[in-house]
Amino acid sequence: MAKFLNKNGLLVTMLVSLTTLSYSVIANGKNTTIANSYSNISTGADNFEKYLPLLKDKTIGIVTNQTGILTNKVHLVDFLLEKQIAIQTIFAPEHGFRGIADAGEHVIDAKDTKTGLPIISLYGENRKPKAEQLKGIDVLVFDLQDVGARFYTYISTLHYVMEACTESNIPLIILDRPNPNGAIIDGPILEKEFTSFVGMHPIPILHGMTIGEYAQMINGEDWLKNSAQSKLTIIPCINYNHKIHYSLPVKPSPNLPNDQSINLYASLCLFEGTNISVGRGTETQFQIYGSPFLPKSKFYFTPKPNFGAKEPLYNGQVCYGEDLTTYKKLHQLELQWLISAYKMTNDKTKFFNTFFTKLAGTKKLQQQIENGTSEKNIRKSWEKGLKDFKIKRAKYLIYQ
Repeated sequence: MAKFLNKNGLLVTMLVSLTTLSYSVIANGKNTTIANSYSNISTGADNFEKYLPLLKDKTIGIVTNQTGILTNKVHLVDFLLEKQIAIQTIFAPEHGFRGIADAGEHVIDAKDTKTGLPIISLYGENRKPKAEQLKGIDVLVFDLQDVGARFYTYISTLHYVMEACTESNIPLIILDRPNPNGAIIDGPILEKEFTSFVGMHPIPILHGMTIGEYAQMINGEDWLKNSAQSKLTIIPCINYNHKIHYSLPVKPSPNLPNDQSINLYASLCLFEGTNISVGRGTETQFQIYGSPFLPKSKFYFTPKPNFGAKEPLYNGQVCYGEDLTTYKKLHQLELQWLISAYKMTNDKTKFFNTFFTKLAGTKKLQQQIENGTSEKNIRKSWEKGLKDFKIKRAKYLIYQ
């Protein structure tokens, strides 16, 4: 167990084990031994010897979705119930507990059909747990798989959960997970006047932190209301560092189906603030882009309603653009496609919409593209902000 003080003197607990971990779990009625060598990554959820004692004889709430699984694919909720941990409530982020709702789709409260547990949506009537919803809960557990982009809303849910916990004096245990884009720190820093649920903090588009590290930054930088400090315990990943490639075992959301989409996500998501489709309504979401308003080309696609896109942009219309399904792995926020699409669009007054500024976190990026600023010079304008952020980020890192 490691403990340290953050800059405000708040004690943060981190339960760490760097040795080879071997443990048993009950799966399908059988006792299964799982051994993890130093070369294999284990998530915080797998590191259960460190958090189960903290939950014993406690009533808990849990913030999770379909990504909250152990290495043996058993869901954390099922695992905790098998261990006779008293779960009172499940709290679900955007896309819902089962991860099937469209992006931005209002999700209602429900009951889990398998366990009978109540599910409270944090992407519906409220995005912050209410005091009455936390009543009777001794400890809240947070286990969501992030993808390392500022506008991916799980870190905004983290902020509001931390805030609610401080107001109800409930400790928060974070089961950490690797960031699949953890080696990339890039993009413009969000400016305060453009704060929204797709960008709550002054960080770059790609922040290079895990959920656990990010929670420490939220506390340390006084980002919670009234500079409140959440009582955090972080259960870290084992054998992980930011340079290691990590392939997600399940889709983190309906339109990120594979490693390629997750790597391209931050760069292509900026198109969501334009009249360009990123392939919602196809089988290659966030791996292609196009629109009916770009010049005809050899590559084209026609969006149709499917899992994760009930009403896709340009439903039934032919979209011309570019196929990036086999594009090399990105190590930065890529602007070439955004700049190219803008240049090729005939009616440039209809290219950007108001959502672009929220995604970019600044008006400058749109202005730079409209003014024909080179990608090199756009990147230069980010340098000071990124340098300052990296210094700040270093204080909260758990992994190299």
